[in-house]
Amino acid sequence: MSTRAFITGVSGTELNAAEREFIRAQQPWGFILFKRNIDTPAQVTRLVADLRKELGEPDAPVLIDQEGGRVQRLGPPHWPAYPAGALFGRLYDIDRALGLAGARLSARLIAADLGALGITVDCLPLADVPVAGADAVIGNRAYGTEPGKVAAIGRAVTEGLEQGGILPVLKHIPGHGRATADTHFRLPVVDTPRAELERTDFAAFQPLADLPMAMTAHVVFSALDPVHPATTSATMINQVIRGVIGFQGLLMSDDVSMDALAGSIADRTRAIFAAGCDIVLHCNGKLDEMREVAKETPELSGKALERARTALASRKAPQAFDRTAARAELDALVERAGTAGA
Repeated sequence: MSTRAFITGVSGTELNAAEREFIRAQQPWGFILFKRNIDTPAQVTRLVADLRKELGEPDAPVLIDQEGGRVQRLGPPHWPAYPAGALFGRLYDIDRALGLAGARLSARLIAADLGALGITVDCLPLADVPVAGADAVIGNRAYGTEPGKVAAIGRAVTEGLEQGGILPVLKHIPGHGRATADTHFRLPVVDTPRAELERTDFAAFQPLADLPMAMTAHVVFSALDPVHPATTSATMINQVIRGVIGFQGLLMSDDVSMDALAGSIADRTRAIFAAGCDIVLHCNGKLDEMREVAKETPELSGKALERARTALASRKAPQAFDRTAARAELDALVERAGTAGA
């Protein structure tokens, strides 16, 4: 059976019978885990293996949002806490090399945690550039407010993940930093002129355009498309994401179930593909919605299939790594950043 162009969540810490049947019948390209799916390392390892077994694909991508700070699906007591992205920005301001080293170390440690569970994709790095007055949904997840700095730290995060055998997902392309609303709840409209967007928001993504995968922003940029958020805007995808930014990798939507998008789940899914996204992401694990997404999702084919294969083929074998020494080094850098900010 051919793979379908969507990524799905599931409801809990183990698969139920209906979910098993759904996976076998609908053949999603991959899966994404959330806190509701996490208990112990042994349980997560079993769940990841079970997802792949039901799909019949031992290398199917399994994604997670493991950033550090407040967006960390794996956490204590079974997994260590990691700093939010803003800390690496503070270190960068002290010493550029320290900021990049800290970001790379943190990502490498996260990669070790994920790899031990069989998770192969992390939805990092962020290249969002926040501005004063924006909604706090990005906030201290961002690496800074200057595009060059954000891109440099994003590259270091990417390197750390890749050294640990984990694929990165660049987000939220073409930029979520100016959004004045949390897209989980409503649709933000950014009225910034195109020239300013190209100088700031889009510029942070351009140096990272070679990454294998990216996730869209549910944000309207009125200077380019006053009606549709980037996720469902052919203008934003073709002219900005593929054009100005130059991203040519696998493009997935942000979560199709978020309230920033209008219409039914089926309407949203159709709009996402019509705009030019390669993959639809559905996260909440609600089976009725999963079925709606699957019904409207085509087989992965053509350019989208080529991009998906290229993305998965770019994954590298983990490099040798002293986790204890790396954690000690990261902790020392975190302490230094905290002292400098006091």
